[in-house]
Amino acid sequence: MTDFRAAVEARDPDAIAATLAETVVFRSPVAFKPYPGKALTAAILRGVLRVFEDFHYVRELSGDRDHALVFAARIGDVAVEGCDFLHLDDDGLIDEFTVMVRPLSAAQALAAAMAAQFDRIQREAATT
Repeated sequence: MTDFRAAVEARDPDAIAATLAETVVFRSPVAFKPYPGKALTAAILRGVLRVFEDFHYVRELSGDRDHALVFAARIGDVAVEGCDFLHLDDDGLIDEFTVMVRPLSAAQALAAAMAAQFDRIQREAATT
């Protein structure tokens, strides 16, 4: 998990994308429907990099193929706590990516901020 974590902490979208399997499925904390595929997941994560301020991981729980990265960040004045739940495929790439956030005010701020990004995210995913 060190490659993904290092890429996020460096805010390096290309390095983040390199850790994703082509078949990755992203599950958002604010949308019911999962988002399939590397291009869309990478574009969503680029959007997240634009939205989150002062993002940092505070804890890492690692197993063989399942990992949890606990994080803290801000969206404007709203403090966000959350966790990235990651599953790795046979090649060591992320094939399942689920994000949870708290409190409700953070989920609402994230939903609004990402909704404002979503047209750009879709364009980026289409050109990748």
